[in-house]
Amino acid sequence: MTGKQKPLVYVIMGVSGCGKTTVGRALAKRLGCPFYDGDDFHPPENVAKMASGMPLTDADRAPWLARLHDLLAQELGRGETAVLACSALKKAYRDQLRQGLDGVQFVYLRGDFDLIWERMRTRRDHYMKADMLRSQFADLEEPAGGEALIIDAAADVPAIVAQILHR
Repeated sequence: MTGKQKPLVYVIMGVSGCGKTTVGRALAKRLGCPFYDGDDFHPPENVAKMASGMPLTDADRAPWLARLHDLLAQELGRGETAVLACSALKKAYRDQLRQGLDGVQFVYLRGDFDLIWERMRTRRDHYMKADMLRSQFADLEEPAGGEALIIDAAADVPAIVAQILHR
């Protein structure tokens, strides 16, 4: 990154099906920076557990969140801007991701159950099953406005990217 702007890592968060990956890729393309999908960093045991319809526990998520924290630290340490799609459902998870880091911006794609459920029903290529959506909403601790940019997941992708960059 050039000039006096400090590097920033955007963490696009929310329940499965809210558009994290799609929005994250579009934002990264617009910024000309790397995009990372947090799902790619899950250990095989977590993927197998979710694929079998079992929600992850906090203990299951701990090593995954540690890997993602290290990724964010690495990008910021290099002075790079990046985008990460990560559910970050609980405040404790977000706290772990940003612990000791300056330059992490959470973007919460907020959508109601009906909107996300409809999207999930049409997904065929993802290990997260639609019937696990209720457990995601149950675990979700919505961030306060000061903790994250809160954006309506029902908006189209270009509008969401524009809102992120505007704010």
